[in-house]
Amino acid sequence: MLTTLRRIVLEFSQASELDQALMHLVSQVKEALATQCCSVYLADHQKQHFLLMASNGLAQDAFGRTSIGFTEGLIGLVGQREEPINIANAQQHPDFIHAPEVQEDHFQAFLGTPIIHQRKVLGILTVQQENARIFTENEEAFLVTLSAQLANALVNVEAQGLLEYHGKQSIGKYHKGIGGAPGVAIGQMIVVHPKADLTTIALTKEGDITQQRVIFDNAVIRTFAEFSQMSEKLKKIISDSSLDIFDVYKQLLASDNFKIEVIAKINQGWNAESALKLIVDSYVVKFEALDDEYLRERAYDIKDLGNRLLNNIQNLADHDQHLPEKFILVAEDVSAAMLAEHQHLGLLGIVSLTGSNNSHTAILAKALNIPAIMGVEYLAIRQLHQKHAILDGYAYQLYVTPGEALITEYQHILAAEYQLQAQVKEVEHLPALTKDGHSMSLLVNAGLSSGFEYSQNVGADGVGLYRTEIPFMNRSCFPSELEQTALYRQVLASFSGKPVTMRTLDVGGDKSLPYFPIIEANPFLGWRGIRITLDHPEIFLVQIRAMLRANYGLGNLAIMLPMISSITEVDEAIRLINQAYYELSAELPSHERETLTRPKIGVMIEVPSVIFQLEDLADKVDFFSVGSNDLTQYLLAVDRNNSRVASLYDFYHPAVLRALQYIAQISHKRNMPLSICGELANEATGALLLMAMGYKKLSMSAHSIAKVKWVIRHVEYQKLQKILANVLSLKNTMSVHSYMHEQLVELGLGDFVHARSQ
Repeated sequence: MLTTLRRIVLEFSQASELDQALMHLVSQVKEALATQCCSVYLADHQKQHFLLMASNGLAQDAFGRTSIGFTEGLIGLVGQREEPINIANAQQHPDFIHAPEVQEDHFQAFLGTPIIHQRKVLGILTVQQENARIFTENEEAFLVTLSAQLANALVNVEAQGLLEYHGKQSIGKYHKGIGGAPGVAIGQMIVVHPKADLTTIALTKEGDITQQRVIFDNAVIRTFAEFSQMSEKLKKIISDSSLDIFDVYKQLLASDNFKIEVIAKINQGWNAESALKLIVDSYVVKFEALDDEYLRERAYDIKDLGNRLLNNIQNLADHDQHLPEKFILVAEDVSAAMLAEHQHLGLLGIVSLTGSNNSHTAILAKALNIPAIMGVEYLAIRQLHQKHAILDGYAYQLYVTPGEALITEYQHILAAEYQLQAQVKEVEHLPALTKDGHSMSLLVNAGLSSGFEYSQNVGADGVGLYRTEIPFMNRSCFPSELEQTALYRQVLASFSGKPVTMRTLDVGGDKSLPYFPIIEANPFLGWRGIRITLDHPEIFLVQIRAMLRANYGLGNLAIMLPMISSITEVDEAIRLINQAYYELSAELPSHERETLTRPKIGVMIEVPSVIFQLEDLADKVDFFSVGSNDLTQYLLAVDRNNSRVASLYDFYHPAVLRALQYIAQISHKRNMPLSICGELANEATGALLLMAMGYKKLSMSAHSIAKVKWVIRHVEYQKLQKILANVLSLKNTMSVHSYMHEQLVELGLGDFVHARSQ
């Protein structure tokens, strides 16, 4: 049964037309279950009904015409209950509706299962039989399993824009993602392919058949040459039969049948990528259906060959690609490096199929003030290349080829944004003081890129978080003590007379060093932050020495320890910091030793365990700084880089807000300086709630300083205390968002509310 399931789903996902795909599906299911009828209904949520799309057993004239309301009949009942319904005699069921046009009067047994994707019912899959009986547990399990797998395939194929409902595109007006960075971008999309993968290719037709044939032929020649070179190089190292796979690849590439099949698809109008995908997928289906395990494994070899061919096809097709003056970058996975590479080339915004609102890429996009949408699943990015789009980073929506009315509407939004930016810039260098005299300190998060973040022109009171790991990432080896010293000196000198808090090396999780790879099954719960540097004191001591040397004569350095989960880690880190201090002190002439100052040492509150050790920590360190990004991730047990669950990641979850309030209360009780340096402080809503809790220092991206300062200067601290009390009594995240939205409008700050992003 497993092989049958895999074959059905794979063949369905390969289809280029909805009618053809669904008809093939119902025929296969009918045969697999040896029943007399199989049908599929798809949901139309605008019209609130299920439409009969395909059947092997019901009247063909009813396809695309017979609809059943979401609350009507057995089909509607399956959708409402969101679970399988297995009935021996359907016509005797009280919810049965007689529909003469479908000609099902002779069927008695009925089994229906919903097709659900991310809690949304996409359709209903049913089987029927003339004899009155309950379908067996195995039959029901097969249909439920198939429906679950079909949900992903249906969304994927539908999102490609290739499925048609009798001539009408099934694709929606926009694609929904996860907020990466707020803002709006209007422009041409440029698709970047970091690696070739046939599974991501949307089937697309191309008018110039001759050009596509040339591209394919040249890709075959290149790939054949590559395999020959690989084989020759490896022969010098390996002499056994393991190199035979290269001969298999070359034989297949040289095969007239393989090339003829691909060319035939190109002649039908498909572009080279799509033609290759169709043929490779057909080979994979055949191999995976075989009983012999060894032969089934050859399906992987076919996929690998297909991806290598695809890589050369894409390189040939994109060889002459030129970037327009302004563009929106689209990729399967927009990396921080990719973003940094394009940021000075006219980049308006980014769209990434993976990632979340607090992935490293999203944080960098916020720092650079570049609108971004992350986690846009089931988006056929190959079809988006050079198409016009609107990226709405507030509502997390991507509009492809929008109409003039929509473009005009968003142009007005952009104009309002520019006006708001000019307005808040007026207070950039004024103090962050509420209307009733409550003073705040606004600091900048730095280290994501060079240059603008070090300037005091943004009105920051210092640096609340300098991320030291970025210089480590942009290298081929660990930076030396002298190199680090020069870099840290530049930062400290840029904010001379103002505090600069430097976080020690924090890699692991979603941040890796190319020359120090860390491969773990669960990196966010693994070897990262202080755990790595304590295990490698030679790395930690060099960095601390560089920080201390950079601080000569300036005295504005504070050191912050990331990912602390126990008192023992703090004790060990302080011991090493003291060691570095005394080593440097001993190296200096006696008359210069007073220029070497021991900086204040603090810890990041981001691992939940330390929330219950705050009293003990207060005896060890000089300050606390909350890392709201990781604290939220760990409190909610949500991987913020996993787009499937990233929607559950929310700073305004009642548990997160109450944890932040508790941290503030303990810090106040112990007279412990407290700041927060996560993304929550970037938002108007978050900044006001944190201020009400008692956080005196907020650290944020440079672009957020003026906005948050404007908001603070237009509120009363006493009013915020009442708002906070109400927020902490709310039971769910949506209630918090709704309430704070209302309060901002009431405070006259409605311009700072854009969907959930503010």
